[in-house]
Amino acid sequence: MTQSVYLVVLLLCFGLIHPFVTGIFMDKLASQKLCADDDCVYTISLARAEEDYNAPDCRFINIKKGQLIYVYSKLVKEKDSGEFWAGSVYGEQYEDHMGTVGYFPSGLVSEQHVYQEANKTVPTTVRNLQKPNGHCYIELLVS
Repeated sequence: MTQSVYLVVLLLCFGLIHPFVTGIFMDKLASQKLCADDDCVYTISLARAEEDYNAPDCRFINIKKGQLIYVYSKLVKEKDSGEFWAGSVYGEQYEDHMGTVGYFPSGLVSEQHVYQEANKTVPTTVRNLQKPNGHCYIELLVS
């Protein structure tokens, strides 16, 4: 009896892990980013969206024209890639999106206030994965 319980628990655990194994790797947006600190947790600036932006996948955030965004990092542009920043929306009217960090095109925002310079170059070591159902999860890459 005990062995069958262990087997059921083992199969359930494998069933929970299995969706993570079948994720779809998404292209890395950049190899490096500019931050204010080594962990990219301090706010660099506050930006205002000049246009609406609908996120194409789970790595990005939706922004609305006029919305304020905290900027935490700026991806170092590589050939044939867009110029993206990472941030989160700001303000009580966007409370349901506050705390969600994602990328957005830097050309769609204007910096309103610079808190500190982004003078630390940090390698991007996290890779986003997308499950077939469109949800994201993150795999940490070990150097």
